[in-house]
Amino acid sequence: MQPTVNKRGDAPLFFLVDNGSLRPEATFSLRTIARCLGERVGQPVHPVSLLHSHKIAPEQLGGVPAQILLPTLQAYLAAGAHAFVFIPLFFGPSRALTEYIPTQVKRLKNSFPELSVRIAQPLVDVDNDDDNALATILKAQIDAAETAHNLVAPKVILVDHGTPAKSVNAVRNFLGKQLAGMLEGRPFSVASMERREGPAYDFNEPLLANVLGRAPFDRGPIVLSMLFLNPGRHAGEGGDIDTICAQACGHVPNLHVYKTGLVGEHPGLVDILARKFTGKMTVIV
Repeated sequence: MQPTVNKRGDAPLFFLVDNGSLRPEATFSLRTIARCLGERVGQPVHPVSLLHSHKIAPEQLGGVPAQILLPTLQAYLAAGAHAFVFIPLFFGPSRALTEYIPTQVKRLKNSFPELSVRIAQPLVDVDNDDDNALATILKAQIDAAETAHNLVAPKVILVDHGTPAKSVNAVRNFLGKQLAGMLEGRPFSVASMERREGPAYDFNEPLLANVLGRAPFDRGPIVLSMLFLNPGRHAGEGGDIDTICAQACGHVPNLHVYKTGLVGEHPGLVDILARKFTGKMTVIV
């Protein structure tokens, strides 16, 4: 079905863009965040994934199919829209933002010369030492986990997915430095869930599987600070993170790991996105 476009001059359409997932709960999360952001900024914000999510059966998504970027753009262009703003639901300058989106959009412009796309900045600006909004969310979720499980000053590991891009890894390290300061000397480490093989990707170290069980993270309660946005196959229930933690606890006596909530579940994320909505934009085409 072709979308309806309200023609108000050159007014853009706004897309909240994530990477996409095969798990329905990730699409539901994206939709919730987009709705909350739209309410905050007073503009409709459309939840759109780059890939994967369109493979989820619509009946698993309340009867509403997930939208992915290229078909959605093409449908709106055919309906008469031509200006778009992408709000990335990405922590840092992923290759999805720096390579995939620009390449696909520029190809599409060959068929739709009127196409205009701008993209907002990702969630974290590592060049701004005062940008501590995301670290503040992480700390709040650590505090919430401590309260929920009656923990007193537990050790903390900040874990992300792992990345082939040093610029994205720099975001984890930037947040880790901020979070370590907020924890005031408590045992703390960053970690990656996984990495590509080869020395070129050593910057992802240490891996979570290797940190868990190694002093000082070999006993007592540990809070795992989850640098993930939505509950996909990695961070969702029974996902890769849960598997890694269960294996570690099964091999190391007296090791207990408690996960925080995901960043996408915290209301402060909408505050960050709203600032990106009105902040610096990069013109793609």
